[in-house]
Amino acid sequence: MKHETDHPVRKRGLGMGLSALLGDDAVTIFDSEEQAARPSSRSSRMVPIEQLAPSPHQPRRRFDEAELDSLADSMRRHGLLQPLLVRPAGDGRYEIVAGERRWRAAQRAGLDEVPVLVRELGERDTLEIALVENVQRKDLTALEEADGYRRLIEEFGHTQDEIATALGKSRSHVANTMRLLALPEPVRLLLDQDKLTAGHARALLGAADPVRLAETVIANGLSVRQTEDLVRREQATAGSAKRSTTAPTADPDVKAFEERLSRRFGLPIAIRQNKDGGELVIRWRTLDQLDRFLHQAGGDDS
Repeated sequence: MKHETDHPVRKRGLGMGLSALLGDDAVTIFDSEEQAARPSSRSSRMVPIEQLAPSPHQPRRRFDEAELDSLADSMRRHGLLQPLLVRPAGDGRYEIVAGERRWRAAQRAGLDEVPVLVRELGERDTLEIALVENVQRKDLTALEEADGYRRLIEEFGHTQDEIATALGKSRSHVANTMRLLALPEPVRLLLDQDKLTAGHARALLGAADPVRLAETVIANGLSVRQTEDLVRREQATAGSAKRSTTAPTADPDVKAFEERLSRRFGLPIAIRQNKDGGELVIRWRTLDQLDRFLHQAGGDDS
């Protein structure tokens, strides 16, 4: 069977698209409070809890047990005030599009039925709504958030600017969060296990051996600032060792190429030769400078 995600991406504004799709119910679904002090939407209806099932598109991989227990206690006293967004799954059953945590807590609270908003949604809209709901509620880990941004860009054609505007975040936050996906798997695992913070992980992005340094950070209980200093010292040591073992050559042709490239892109660019060829080193201070370089070079500037 061919899903909507198999078709060419139809691009639209993130926030405006969801509001147009859900109407006034968008406020109900994306409210930042799990137990809003108001009755369920007038368009909701009650459905037996066993007729609901989680969505395979759920971006969240972990659910905090203490938070679920706290939410369940609230539901025992007040019931579930905020409806779940669901779509028909056939045979009288429904797939949860937004609100899986509330559904899990309702099970713990012993509720027999919960309020739901039923909408006919395709695969694309289901995934997009699940991502936006979790990011807006701050329910995701740093890596889950980063992967959510990646999917919004790769699968839906949104830009970092559009995501930042729709979610009320800065573009640099979106860009820096996505950079965490470049970390080696062992470091990403430590981040997901809360042994490292997102600040520690971002500092390790500049390390030559982030796995080894991550172990040092954890073993010594280093702060983010201390981790940044550790990475800088490692970089300085590596730079000194490289300069001492590599005799610089002032090839006039290479120097001419460096000057042409620097003028062309407006950034300091160096060409380093070695026995296997060489490498191009581009120095930039801000993400905007890097964006402009990628655009001029014909790369993806989203």
